[in-house]
Amino acid sequence: MTGTTRSSGGLDDRRKRLLFRCWHRGTREMDLILGQFADAEIGTLTDAELDELERLIELNDHDLYNAVADADTLPAEFKGGLFDRIKTYGHQGGPA
Repeated sequence: MTGTTRSSGGLDDRRKRLLFRCWHRGTREMDLILGQFADAEIGTLTDAELDELERLIELNDHDLYNAVADADTLPAEFKGGLFDRIKTYGHQGGPA
């Protein structure tokens, strides 16, 4: 996969920006994990989940990738909920 498979048409500016940022992380591994998650879920995330995703993508790629790979490096505020949904994309390439 080389990038997003989802059109940004029909998305508000905030969702468009998040979709782009999820696909342009800096490391290919995180591009694929967050990008695939965003392709599948960005249109249905609540405002609170969008807030959380915005905070989550501010973490550096190394720490975020380690958290996806099961290392206990993720700040407590992100454990559970949205992160667990994202993590399924890191382990299986899509939702469980």
